[in-house]
Order: sequence, then C-alpha cells, then structure tokens
Amino acid sequence: MIAMKWLYHLVRVIFGGWWLFSGAMPFIDPSWQPLGQEQAAIDFSLAMINSGLMVWIKVAEIVLGLLILSNRAMPLAVIAIAPINVVIVYWNFVLDEGVVEYTFGALTILFNLVLAWPWRGYFWPLLVWRPAPDYSLTSNAGYPQ
Repeated sequence: MIAMKWLYHLVRVIFGGWWLFSGAMPFIDPSWQPLGQEQAAIDFSLAMINSGLMVWIKVAEIVLGLLILSNRAMPLAVIAIAPINVVIVYWNFVLDEGVVEYTFGALTILFNLVLAWPWRGYFWPLLVWRPAPDYSLTSNAGYPQ
C-alpha cells in the first residue's frame, strides 16, 4: 500500500508536469508544438492547429495538469484526460510510429492506470446500467440515500 501511494504521487507529479508543460509550450513558442515525423501525424497535427481545436486541447491540458499536480478533483481530472489520452495514444502508436512514440504511448496508458486506481471507487457508480434518477431540488440531490 505504501509503495502504491508513492508510485501514485510520483506519477501524479510527472504526469501533471508533463501535461502542464505540453499545454503551455505552444503559447510560449508555437514552434515547440511537435507535429510528428510521419506525414499522417503532421497532417493530423496541422489540421487540429488550423481548425483551432489545438488551442482548446492545450487549455484543457493546462487546467488538467494543474488539477493533477495539486491533487484536486482527481476523479473528474482522470475522466477528463481520458479522451485526450485516447488521441495521444493513437497518435503515438498509429500516426507517428517509432521507439520514442511507442514509449510515450505506453507511459500514457500506464500513467492513466496508476492515476485512476486510487479513485476507482468513484467510477463504479458511473457504470450502473439502470440508475434511479433523483429530480429533487434538495441539497443532497444526486447522492444515494
């Protein structure tokens, strides 16, 4: 248990810092945004930049990086980073293949699992197939009785 706690915090600091840096770097110097080496990765990255989607992603990376670094709203942060990480893993394993890319893709998966594990109890209620809605306006709305 102690080892997992240390691993969690180590991964949290590395991953949160990675996200904060990755999100901030194009605002500091746009040439720092990696486009990839393969044409498919370059085309994908340029399409996201030219459409304006990359700005939204980078802002999300900054916010999520800060949440992860501060260890706040972690269940929400873990869920919010998942779709972005699916794209990152796809980019690393399919669009821009190579040892460095495979390493970053594998670390992305591993870090997500380590970050999600301590918060797994918060995720199980999301998998309820037929939940009972609570339409009340009381302060405990949404919490099971």
